[in-house]
Amino acid sequence: MKLILRILLSALAVVVLANILPNVSVDSYLTAIIVAVVLSLLNFIVKPILVILTLPVTILTFGLFLLIVNAVIILLADYLIPGFNVANIWWALLFSLLLSLLQSILFSLLKED
Repeated sequence: MKLILRILLSALAVVVLANILPNVSVDSYLTAIIVAVVLSLLNFIVKPILVILTLPVTILTFGLFLLIVNAVIILLADYLIPGFNVANIWWALLFSLLLSLLQSILFSLLKED
């Protein structure tokens, strides 16, 4: 039950950010739920592989390259999901940062219950 609630909160965060950011769009609420599920799967499966492959660059940049890895994950979701659009890597980076912030706020409200 908690997993479904976390996915719905992530979808809510995607919808909110798509309405705030001008170069990020999501077609419907169902698409936002699909984006939340796909981002969860990509973060679970693809992100560890990318982190290992980019470890030297990540060490040289003191971990800041992980922001680019997150933006690439967002762009990969953009490529996989037809109703989800992000203009470029800079908007994906901003979307990624704001999504992490909004998810942490929403998930902290979930833990208080």
